[in-house]
Amino acid sequence: MLFKVIRKRDGREVNFDESKITDAIFKAAKAVGGEDRQTAMELSIEVLKILKRDYNGDIFGVEDVQDLVEKVLIESGHARTAKAYILHRDKRTRIRDAKGDLMDAVEEIMRETSRENANISNSPSAKMLQIASAASKKFYLTRLIPEEMSQAHVRGDIHIHDLDFYGKTLTCVQIPLGRLLKDGFNTGHGHIRSPKRPTSATALAAIILQSSQNDMHGGQSFAFFDRDMAPYVENVSDFEAYQAMEALIYNLNSMHSRAGAQVPFSSLNIGTEITEGGRRVTESLLKAYDAGLGNGENPIFPNIIFRVKKGINLNPEDPNFDLFQLAIRVASKRLNPTFSFMDSTFNRDFGEQVSYMGCRTRVMSNRRGPEVTDGRGNLSFTTINLPRIAIRAERNIELFYKYLTEIIELSIAQLNHRFKVQAKLKVVDMPFVMGQGLYMDSDNLKAQDTIEKVIVNGTLSLGFIGLAETLVALRGEHHGQSIESKALGIEIVSFMRSKLDQAAEAYNLNYTLLATPAEGLSGRFVRMDLREFGIIPGVTNKEYYTNSFHIPVGYPISSYDKVSIEGPFHKYCNAGHISYVEMSSPPINNPESVESVIRHMAESDMGYGAINYPVDFCTECNYLGVIKEAQCQVCGSSNIRRVRRITGYLSTMDRFNDSKVAELEDRVPHL
Repeated sequence: MLFKVIRKRDGREVNFDESKITDAIFKAAKAVGGEDRQTAMELSIEVLKILKRDYNGDIFGVEDVQDLVEKVLIESGHARTAKAYILHRDKRTRIRDAKGDLMDAVEEIMRETSRENANISNSPSAKMLQIASAASKKFYLTRLIPEEMSQAHVRGDIHIHDLDFYGKTLTCVQIPLGRLLKDGFNTGHGHIRSPKRPTSATALAAIILQSSQNDMHGGQSFAFFDRDMAPYVENVSDFEAYQAMEALIYNLNSMHSRAGAQVPFSSLNIGTEITEGGRRVTESLLKAYDAGLGNGENPIFPNIIFRVKKGINLNPEDPNFDLFQLAIRVASKRLNPTFSFMDSTFNRDFGEQVSYMGCRTRVMSNRRGPEVTDGRGNLSFTTINLPRIAIRAERNIELFYKYLTEIIELSIAQLNHRFKVQAKLKVVDMPFVMGQGLYMDSDNLKAQDTIEKVIVNGTLSLGFIGLAETLVALRGEHHGQSIESKALGIEIVSFMRSKLDQAAEAYNLNYTLLATPAEGLSGRFVRMDLREFGIIPGVTNKEYYTNSFHIPVGYPISSYDKVSIEGPFHKYCNAGHISYVEMSSPPINNPESVESVIRHMAESDMGYGAINYPVDFCTECNYLGVIKEAQCQVCGSSNIRRVRRITGYLSTMDRFNDSKVAELEDRVPHL
C-alpha cells in the first residue's frame, strides 16, 4: 500500500483505504447512469499517482483527496460524474455542518431553553425536549425535505414553522368538547365516563386539552365552550358553576403537558349561547378570570375569545348584551377576553360556525367536507420573508411580483410535501387526537389506518410577515403613511390570497393565507437580511419585522385610524388574522373606551381583535397595575411579574426573546 494513514476533518489520523476512492467515484457514476467499475478503479489510480507526486510520504487530509477526485474526473472528460460527485460531497458537508450546529445548539440549550416560544419553561424536561427538537430539525433539513425547500428555509427566504415536528404530527385542532364529555374518552389508561357535576366537567375539559396537546405541536381550542359545557351547569347554583370555572382556570395555568415543558396553549370560545346553562358558563368563566389566580395574578391561560354577534349580544336589546358588557369590563383589567366578530363579511355566511384560536388561527372553508369548525385544525404553515422580496426587487413592482410568485409556488409545493409526509401517519401515532375521534371522521379509522382521509379536512397555510417594511422598501412609505401604500398593500395581500385559492383548486386541498403572528420569526428574518443587505431605514433598522399587515408599533396613529386601515386586510387572510389597539395602562375605569374600540373593529369588517396594555403584578405585596420602574412603587420589591400579549397569547416578559422585547419597547399607545 502506498499510504498508511489519512487525516480526518476533526484532525484524527486513521488507516488509509484506497478502495473508498473507487467506491465514491463508482457511486457518483451510477447516479448518472454509469455501470463501469473498472473505469472507476482506473480513475482512482490516477488520484493515487497525484497523491504520491504531491505529498511524497507526507500526510494528507480527506478534503485533499476529494479535491483531486473532482480534478481527475473533470480532466478525464467525466463531467456528469464529476457533477454528481460534487453534489454528493456538498450534501455530506451540509450534514456534517448540521451535526456541528446541533452540538452548538445543545450547548446553548443546556444554559437556557430557547425563548422563541415565550411560554416554554426552563425546566430539565424542557431542556431535554428542546435538545430533541434541535436534532429533529437538523434531520428534516438534511435528510427529508427536498433540498430547494430546505435551503430556502436555511437562507431565510421562508420559515417552516414547527420544523421539529415536520413529519410527526399536526398543528392544532378545535376540539369537539360536547361529544367527548357526553360519550367519555380514554387517555390510554382506561375509560373516563361522562361527568355529572360542573367541577368534574371542567376537570375533564382540562385533561382533554392536556392530552390533545401531547399529540400536537400547536394550540388546542374549544370552539363552543359555552354550548358544550351548558348541560353540566343548568341545575346547579351560581356558586358551584363559579367554582368549576375557577378550578378550570387554575388547572390550565398549572397543568403541564409535553413532559412538563409547558402548560397547554388553550383557547375557549364563548358568548353566543343564549340558554340558561350557556349564559351561566360564560358569566362564571368571565368572573373567575376577572378574579385572577390565588393572589390576584393575571392568568396566562386560557385565552378567552368572546364571539360578538348582532341579535345575540352586541346591542342593549340582545339577550346576551349583559355578558358582552361583562366581557368588556374583564378585558379592561385582564387583557382577555379577545373579541371575534361573527357579522364580518367573511364570517357571516357560516352562521354561528366560526371560532378562532388565541394565536389568530381560523379554520372554516372546506373543499373535502362540511364547513364547520369542530374537529378541524391547521395541518402546517410556512411563512415567506416578504420584506426580503421587496429589497431584492429594488422598487421594481413587476420584479417584486415575479419574485413573490416564485416564493409562493415553492412554499405551496413545500406545504404539499409536508402534507404527504403527515398523511402517512397512522392513528396509533396520534392516539388521543385520532384514537379518540377528536379529528373530524377519525372515529371511523382503525389503529393501523393512515390518517390521510381525515386530514384532508384540515388547512395548509402560507403566512407572511412585515408588510409595513415591504411597502417602505417598495415605495418609501408604509400603509399608515399614505393612501397609495395602503392600496399597494391590499393589492399584495390580495395577490397572495389569489395564489392560495389557485393552489386549493389545483391540489384539491384547503390552502389558506395566514397573517403570521410570530415576532420571534420576524427577528430571525431581519437579522439575516441585515447581514445580507445592510441597514435600510424603515426596513432592516429594527430588531424585528412588523407583525403581518399591522401598522408599525412605534408609528403614532389613533386607534380609530389604525383599525380603519388594518380592517380591510382581515378578509384576505382566511387562515387567521388579528388586530390590536395599544393603551398605556389598564382601562379599568374607562371600559367605554374599550367598547368603542371593539365596536369600531366590528364596523371595520375585522374578524378578530384585542386591546393591549401593560399588566404588572408585585409578587410581594400583590399590587396589580403599571409598575414602570424596576421596583414596586408600593413596597419597593423587585419581584415583578410583567404580563404582555405579543403573539396572540399572553406571556410573562421574562420568557421573551430579544426581538419580542424590542417590539414591546417600541410600542406607543394609540390615541
